[in-house]
Amino acid sequence: MSDTAVDLLVVGSGTGTAAALAAHEAGLSVLIVEKSSYVGGSTARSGGALWLPASPVLRDAGANDTAERAGIYLDSVVAGSAPHQRSATFLAQVPATVAMLRRTTSLRLFWARDYSDYHPEEPGGSAAGRTCECRPLDLSILGEHRSRLRPGVLEAGVSIPTTGADYRWMNLVTRVPRKGIPTFARRVAQGVGGQLLGRRYAAGGQALMAGLFAGVLRAGIPVWTDTTLLRLAGGADRVTGAVVDHGGRDVTITARRGVVLATGGFDHNMDMRWKFQSESLGANLSLGAETNTGEGIRAAQERGAGTDLMNQAWWFPAVAPLPGKPPAVMLAERSLPGCLIVDQSGRRFANESADYMSFGQRLLELERSGSPVEAMWIVFDQQYRNSYVFGAQLFPRMKVPQPWYDAGIAARADSFAGLAAAIGVPVPEFTATMTRFNESACAGQDPDFGRGRSAYDRYYGDPTVTPNPNLRPLRKGPFYAVKVVLSDLGTCGGLKADERARVLREDGGPVAGLYAIGNTAANAFGTTYPGAGATIAQGLVYGYIAGRDAAAR
Repeated sequence: MSDTAVDLLVVGSGTGTAAALAAHEAGLSVLIVEKSSYVGGSTARSGGALWLPASPVLRDAGANDTAERAGIYLDSVVAGSAPHQRSATFLAQVPATVAMLRRTTSLRLFWARDYSDYHPEEPGGSAAGRTCECRPLDLSILGEHRSRLRPGVLEAGVSIPTTGADYRWMNLVTRVPRKGIPTFARRVAQGVGGQLLGRRYAAGGQALMAGLFAGVLRAGIPVWTDTTLLRLAGGADRVTGAVVDHGGRDVTITARRGVVLATGGFDHNMDMRWKFQSESLGANLSLGAETNTGEGIRAAQERGAGTDLMNQAWWFPAVAPLPGKPPAVMLAERSLPGCLIVDQSGRRFANESADYMSFGQRLLELERSGSPVEAMWIVFDQQYRNSYVFGAQLFPRMKVPQPWYDAGIAARADSFAGLAAAIGVPVPEFTATMTRFNESACAGQDPDFGRGRSAYDRYYGDPTVTPNPNLRPLRKGPFYAVKVVLSDLGTCGGLKADERARVLREDGGPVAGLYAIGNTAANAFGTTYPGAGATIAQGLVYGYIAGRDAAAR
């Protein structure tokens, strides 16, 4: 492979595809390079949600949202932890980004009505939510390139294209059968029927990334996989391209209009994570793509770029992994009635139903205060096990797998005292915790942590349980405990960037010719996660901004 030149070089094939599509539409020649053998990055592994306040998607669905109200909400939750112009420009460019995606891809977005903002009680917050999703998409639109799409977190032999909105009701199939059974049947029919017709429908991040990748292919934008960024090229005052390892040799790519870094965060670079975040983090527990090791951030730092929010991640509690396996996704499990989470002391320490980033931040806050959570166990009873999906792999009434017991990540007992002994927590403290929890749950209240007060808590609760859909006492054994670890969807601290997605130096001046988006850039929303899909949405919006800015140079 010889050296080459293009107008815009995009490093990373997840949300970086939005930058490529925007630049191509504006008339630039574009090249995407990707470290992995697959296209899609962490976006393809995600739930595929997009937080799109005041967007055409919400307007078309009849949502009464405005940019002004969303701006009030962001000002409240960001609370100065990121430059105001970053979130303000995001809001301003959401409609244009959606319009561009509609022109350049076959994605069909819909409003996930009632998927509450993560902090709906804050000024401007919405219990109806601003989250959007993709309708299931047939992966055959990728043709011969289908095998290049990064697999999702859960790959099954039979495709059941489940959106986040579907998941909510499918998880409650035994409790709300009038909603759960038709939803489940519809998706099974679509998946199985599609395969009989030679189609493979996908939802979530797989659908989103397939649509973006198909748009890139249709535009004729080349994508070099197995290509690693080595360093950025250029003089002292401007980035003019990059040197990459492609096919085992160094290739220089000249980028006349600039370079967009969309390489993800430093999810699997444990030296960086232990340095900037916490030495207590378990190795490689992140759900982000395994190739996210911080090359983009380090390459930009070599050119004088500043960083911010390096202690932040999209924290996500997960089921502890079996030896040699990744952690298992947990989403609704913490919110459902009939469970609670305790630490090594046998006591609760947080609102189990809180959004996953806030839950992780609570853990690190306790660590910094000198009261670290050294072990976590989600405790539930047989009724809970009979009622809900667990860990995205155990359907209602399925037994907890024996390998979980053998590996020490699960325990079972007929009494609270027996369960406490099995997981190694003090019996008196644990039984006292259970007594207090049960008494409060009977009253539908959580005086200790306020579980169930937020509309977000209640979204993943059980609507058949009253007066609080998140609380029910645990009365009858057997009782179970499953070990929980602190995972994440990726880090969200990174390069300082402005409202034009330009990378900034420590003194605030731009690094000419260099852009950063997605998890390579410091979170546009500072230390908060405003709603489901805020991470991917800001990557796509700032990808659009970067592509258009490069074209206007």
